[in-house]
This record gives sequence, C-alpha cells and structure tokens, in this order.
Amino acid sequence: MLKPGVYFVGAGPGDPDLLTVKGQRLLSLADVVVYADSLVPHQILEMMRPDGELIPTASMTLEEILPILIERVQAGQAVVRLQSGDPSLYSAIHEQISLLHQADIPVEVVPGISAFQLAAARLQAELTIPELVQTIILTRSSGRTKVPPQEELASLAAHRASLCLYLSAHHVVKAEAQLLQHYPADTTIAICYRLGWPDEKIVLVPLAEMAATTRNEQLTRTTLYLISPALNAQPSSIESNRVRSHLYHPEHHHLFRP
Repeated sequence: MLKPGVYFVGAGPGDPDLLTVKGQRLLSLADVVVYADSLVPHQILEMMRPDGELIPTASMTLEEILPILIERVQAGQAVVRLQSGDPSLYSAIHEQISLLHQADIPVEVVPGISAFQLAAARLQAELTIPELVQTIILTRSSGRTKVPPQEELASLAAHRASLCLYLSAHHVVKAEAQLLQHYPADTTIAICYRLGWPDEKIVLVPLAEMAATTRNEQLTRTTLYLISPALNAQPSSIESNRVRSHLYHPEHHHLFRP
C-alpha cells in the first residue's frame, strides 16, 4: 500500500526497460496514474495494477490537472504523475508542486533517465574525457519559452563543453549559427530523434550540417542535439595517454590503491 500523495515519476525517454525499479513499484501500486499521453509510451502503462485509474493529460491545462490530483489524494488515493524523461528537466513540475504544497498535498519526486544519458549510451560515449572536456551543459534554444540573457546559446557554446540541446528543432538554423561561433564546423554532433521509442533515429553529422540534416530528415519534435568534443575523440589519443583518466592509471595512488 502507498500512502496518499502525488508521486512525480520520471518515465525516462521512452524505453520501458529504462524506468527505475522504484518507478515500476510505484506504478504497480498506485490507485491513479496521471500521465502525459503524447510523451509516455503505452508499454510503460502495462506496469500499472489492473484496477488502477488512468488519466491522460495531453489536452489538459494546469488548471484542469491540479484539481484531479488534489481530489484523488484527499479521497485517500495514491497518485502517480508520470512525466517523460527526468522530472528535473523541462517538466513543469515546479508549478505543479508549488500548488500542491499550498493544498497540503504530500509530494515525492522519483528521478528518471534523461534523453542525453540514453544518447550517450547509444553512442557508447563518455561526455567527460580528461583534458578534453569535463563539463556537461543541458540547455535549450530561446523560443516561446525565453532563455535568460546570460544563458543565450552563443555564450554557453563559448565553453566548448559537452552541450546537450533540448526542445530546439524548430530553432535549429539559429542554433547552428550560434554554435558555429565557437565550435569548429567539423565538430561531430549527434542528432537524436525519439530516443527509446521504436522509431528512434540517431544521425552523426558535422556541426555545419546540423540544420540541413534536421530539415532533410524532417525532425520537428522530440529531438535532442548532442554537441561534444568527446564525439571526436580518437582511440589513438587514449592509447597514448593523452586523454586517459587518472582513476585507473598505474601511477595514480589513492586510499584503496596505495
């Protein structure tokens, strides 16, 4: 039995096998599952208990969703609010949780795999390679949701970090121009479409072809761009110790390996 409350669960990018064990347990016990039906695969819902109530929200506003959450909890039910990806990123949970707290509704958040993590896994890439890149930036292009001036893409690109660009396919021409101000034109990037879904597609192209490829492949939604020096790292660099981690290096001593 779950205590009455709202449990925000990250469903991951799409693959049901990437849901956390805790997320699966909550889904199997919840009285009610309120989910973003345009972003969460139906296969994940098969983990629900057979008599659970299922409420899709793609067509609803916050003003329509919140009363459902509050009413169900006040009736003594446990509600899973199933969100795509990880709830800490672009999920609009801040406004939901604020209003739930005002109504004295208990809340718990369960993290999920984010698209950038699955992208790196698919590419078998480490995004933090010693002496090459040690920072990961998660961001989006400015559109209907405005990005603060100090976080404009061009200024973030100046770091030449591993940059994961969400929710930006509609602004890809501008994004490419901003990135080219700092990354070399031949930087390998990954264009990742609907990661974890049956129609997943990953295309590796030079940065200078980012916008054209997006247009030619007709990628308009659910697309992540991964721009990173790590994608250009050559095996020869690792073999020559140029980008080797100290962690397992024979000359590196630590508490467990004097």
